[in-house]
Amino acid sequence: MPTQLQHEPSSQTVLVIGATGYIGQVVTEHLVARGHQVIALTRPGFPDSDLPAGVTARVGDLTEPASLGPAVTPEVDAVVNLATPSGDESVDSAAAAALLAPLEGTGRAYVYASGVWVLGPSHGSVQDESTPTNPLDIVGYRPRIEQQVLGAASRGVRSVVVRPGIAHGRAGGIPALLVSLAAQHGAGLYVGEPARWPMVHVEDLADRFVAAVEGADPGALLHAVAEQGVDTTEIAAAAAAAAGVDLVRSWPLPEAAGALGAPFAQALACDQVVSAAVTAGRLGWSPSRPGVLVELRHGSYGAADAA
Repeated sequence: MPTQLQHEPSSQTVLVIGATGYIGQVVTEHLVARGHQVIALTRPGFPDSDLPAGVTARVGDLTEPASLGPAVTPEVDAVVNLATPSGDESVDSAAAAALLAPLEGTGRAYVYASGVWVLGPSHGSVQDESTPTNPLDIVGYRPRIEQQVLGAASRGVRSVVVRPGIAHGRAGGIPALLVSLAAQHGAGLYVGEPARWPMVHVEDLADRFVAAVEGADPGALLHAVAEQGVDTTEIAAAAAAAAGVDLVRSWPLPEAAGALGAPFAQALACDQVVSAAVTAGRLGWSPSRPGVLVELRHGSYGAADAA
């Protein structure tokens, strides 16, 4: 799907980490569509045939920092890190340091994908870019990686942190899990008590990352949220419709934790209302794709049209 950004970019060479992941594939496609040259950082032995069209490969491993610096060669204008965190702060911090080091003093970009779970529960307020972090257990150390990245702006790196909401679209992400669970359980499930989730279509999210590559200021902290807080009971009902079932019910947190792991289940039960108002008007980013309820019922998740 073509990007919705308006201005014509100058071509850049972008090293993408996580280019074959759910979000990474879409970001890579949007970068290529905008005329950028994309290099995917892949582990040794990864088949080039599995890369998106128009993308070349460069070998490196986030668990081996010594392999990362050489991948950031002088012709690389920007690095976009969309990789899933390892779960080990020392590993992720060392990887960030190794990727940032070749960029220092050059003004080249480093764009890091974080997420709204670093903010923790909303507790009745709307969280924005100025809200102090209170991370959920599943992302406990990620705010420190954010600060490590943003701190590189003082050393001549155009470092940017993007916090996506929960991504949907292209039949992927957490909503795909909910559809699968609905089919397994015969009911759409929401974890614990009704809550709200900040959502973003993966195509709009890709536009946010492309815009960050093309023009975000050094040290920018950007939210990527299109819907501030969608009721999880409504998301569960839409997932049920996509799975062809009618019932909706709560999935008790202890049961969900037993099936999914406690940190992930607790994140799914978290109530959040997150705003992107501070950054939505910057860099020409304007979310335009369907919301999560429409996407689940009538979009890529296989639902039949409602009567």
